Amino acid sequence: MIPITTVEFGEEEQQLVSEVLRSGAVAQGPKVAQLEGRFGQLFGSPHVVAVNNGTTALIAALQVLDLQPGDEVITSPFTFVATLNAILEAGATATFADISADDFNIDPTSVAERVTDRTKVLLPVHLYGQMADMDPLVALATDRGLRILEDSAQSHGASYKGKYAGSYGLGAFSLYATKNITTGEGGLITTNDDNLADKLRLLRNQGMRARYVYEMAGNNYRLTDLQAALGIPQLERYAQTVAKRQRNADRLIEGLADVPGVVVPRQLDGREHVWHQFTVRITAESRVPRDAFVEALAQRGVGSGIYYPKLVTDYDAYRSHPQVIPADVPVATQMVKEVLSLPVHTALSDAEIAKIVSSVRAVAGV
Repeated sequence: MIPITTVEFGEEEQQLVSEVLRSGAVAQGPKVAQLEGRFGQLFGSPHVVAVNNGTTALIAALQVLDLQPGDEVITSPFTFVATLNAILEAGATATFADISADDFNIDPTSVAERVTDRTKVLLPVHLYGQMADMDPLVALATDRGLRILEDSAQSHGASYKGKYAGSYGLGAFSLYATKNITTGEGGLITTNDDNLADKLRLLRNQGMRARYVYEMAGNNYRLTDLQAALGIPQLERYAQTVAKRQRNADRLIEGLADVPGVVVPRQLDGREHVWHQFTVRITAESRVPRDAFVEALAQRGVGSGIYYPKLVTDYDAYRSHPQVIPADVPVATQMVKEVLSLPVHTALSDAEIAKIVSSVRAVAGV
């Protein structure tokens, strides 16, 4: 079976982890600082704050914005549930805009229609490795006095018109096991705001400026040096990682572009896609429905994934939640019926890419 994703660590990771173990100091320390500094250098952020996971990154970023009960955050309904959970954990109310079928990201026109006097934050999700259309979102935020928090969990190093993900106010990244850069569990928050960066560093460390000197109510959001040691070497070779994913994506696009009922993804003008996922759409023109497509691929030894099978507002836990305001989102509603992600990761061989292409074509009847 060709897996939908895989985790690879090399000699460099092993050496750094061993170095941390030999040091006897495994909690947050110099390796975390090194990870933060290198990420900031690579992706143009003056402040990077490491935390224990990507969900925490979202929660902490919202918490330092001092949201009050009733304040609304507009986001995408077509996302991993962590986006919504973070809004609720921060005490805000979640509202939703529709998405674009071109990039699966939030539609700025729909966002503009959903802004109210209670809206405080726009939270675009840069899904699958490609950024949302940021210019109109920035213009809207500037006009209405709103903050921007980018859910960049899947888009390390993605860019929009030369600006990296996480550059528009606050950015939240995941370092979970399946991400392009992984520390097993972990997260990063980026910002160009000195005050917010200071608050984030206090917040992650129980509100302490120095030992037993508390300046705010905080939490333990710290990342360990053991985890940071896994991420540092991946940053050094990340350009090669993205290049390999881009090459794999190009071959998949070339091989599947003419398959009826299969709409391949594309990198939109002005954007750099980092291909965390290669997500096609299995439309009504396909001779095989999407779910049956998944089963048929598995029988041929090709793993795949459905990200995501439902909108976050479709689950009972949120349907009647007082802080969740559902919305009519026809494009997003259609996408959950069509999306199917195929392997695009760096461990794929040429033969495996050829097998993925031939298997999709065979299932589609081409």
